Amino acid sequence: MIIVMEPKASQNNINSVVRVLENKGFKIKLNHGDIMTVIAAIGDKRLFDPNSLLSYEGVRDVKSIQEPYKLASREGKSEDTVIEFSNGVKIGGTNRPVMMVGPCSVEKDIDGLIAVAIAAKEMGCQFLRGGAFKPRTSPYDFEGLEEKALQYMAQAREKTGLLVVTEVMDRLDIPLVNEYADVFQVGARNMQNFKLLKALGKTNKPVLLKRGAAATICEFLLAAEHIMCNGNPNVILCERGIKGVDNKYSRNTMDIASIPIIKKYSHLPIIADPSHGTGRRYLIEPMSKASLIAGADGLMIEVHHDPDNASSDGAQSLNIEQFIETAKKINKLIGRIEYDKKHNISS
Repeated sequence: MIIVMEPKASQNNINSVVRVLENKGFKIKLNHGDIMTVIAAIGDKRLFDPNSLLSYEGVRDVKSIQEPYKLASREGKSEDTVIEFSNGVKIGGTNRPVMMVGPCSVEKDIDGLIAVAIAAKEMGCQFLRGGAFKPRTSPYDFEGLEEKALQYMAQAREKTGLLVVTEVMDRLDIPLVNEYADVFQVGARNMQNFKLLKALGKTNKPVLLKRGAAATICEFLLAAEHIMCNGNPNVILCERGIKGVDNKYSRNTMDIASIPIIKKYSHLPIIADPSHGTGRRYLIEPMSKASLIAGADGLMIEVHHDPDNASSDGAQSLNIEQFIETAKKINKLIGRIEYDKKHNISS
């Protein structure tokens, strides 16, 4: 970090700042200019709040010269993180974008879930997503079948070979979800549930972390940092829209720009969720295509066998027929993107 001293700062003022930084383990480099002195401090800021220096006599400003998310940043790791599963599926890097599809909530009709899973498998998808524990705004809404839903997804995996992605809402539920899931999902509401993030950091399964509805990109990456600094480097980010100024035409604002931004500043893979990002099924296809062109490592799309009668989020879910038609177009686009990459053709 850089500490800019006031033009009239005394040598004692400078020495006081240098002393506290050296006591915290920082290496110091001083730049005495004609007008003011600049102090460069190199070290680990995790145990020290740089802004505390603003209360010191003679300090004008404190600036960070590195991103606060050290483990998730390109500064710490230049090459892309690639997350590989036991069946050979890979997410990130130059690998083919993946698709995670399934209903918002797993319901009592297991035949409907199996039908979605079979269609997903036939269309080249790698993951089945579905909610067992559903955080709802209203306490009177359907909140999930819990372990029964996990059992249903495990049956669908056995039948199709799809990997299971499901949300864990409480750190106490981690052991149960761990028995059934291949990927832990952290929903937008829990993006800053730090006890949950730290507990997931102590597991050895990939974590799909969704962006909070009002979270900045820095806050998003710092949430990933909580998982990583507790021992689990296998984090998949998910852009799922943020709160906008107009929710008449879409549920959220799909921040597609976050995808190339995160690709620039972080090595972690990022997928897009156009279902939650828009809340409208007719927007899923165009937002999926736009996300892939922006560089997304995959898509998460809600698919239900009977969305008009779904227990949750039916308006943003495709039925099986709609999904098949959409998947055909997405696969065609993925093929074109892969061709362009192979032949070094810029869009």
